Amino acid sequence: MDTEKTFTKFLGKEEREVFARLDSPASIQAFLDEIPYSTEEIYRSPRSVLRDRQAHCFDGALFAAAALRRLGQPPLIIDMLAERDDDHLLALYKRDGLWGAVAKSNFVGLRFREGIYRTLRELVLSYFEVYYNLAHEKTLRGYTLPLNLKAFDKYHWLVNDDHLEAIAQRLDTIRRVSLITDRIALGLSPVDERSYTAGMLGAVEAGLYRPRL
Repeated sequence: MDTEKTFTKFLGKEEREVFARLDSPASIQAFLDEIPYSTEEIYRSPRSVLRDRQAHCFDGALFAAAALRRLGQPPLIIDMLAERDDDHLLALYKRDGLWGAVAKSNFVGLRFREGIYRTLRELVLSYFEVYYNLAHEKTLRGYTLPLNLKAFDKYHWLVNDDHLEAIAQRLDTIRRVSLITDRIALGLSPVDERSYTAGMLGAVEAGLYRPRL
């Protein structure tokens, strides 16, 4: 199945033109940065993201994976796993054998990464210091192995919102990799006020996780 043609035939002329202009990981990230962060508890397919011009991290990762696929990358996502915080999805790409990421986030630091990381662990650890909650706690604890969305082509994830829950459920069962031990987690310092403020620039308050204090 030619997934790109199947996808684009469902788009309007303006949507096709917008999608065609996304010719690099950086331009995909720029598109995600331009659209509002969604606080709705629904999943949007890449088609719906283009139509509605909004997305949260799940929608953004799927959209980025679709756009990266058009550039010849496999549609890979991983879930970064947090404690007392929301998890966060990344769409992955490789450049000269090195990993990078595209993402939609309510936080400044949890978005784009250049393709410079030798391993997925290195890539995920680059988010550690800027992954925090409203209590100033550093919350990143691990990540899943990559999930290739090609396995969900039968559900028409590019254009159909109805079966995206299947992707979320698969992420819940895929193998997980820990970053730090519980002992190390107990000794983490809080995020300093300047870093906290910088990372919250432009955040949509309704979309923030609120840990119990």
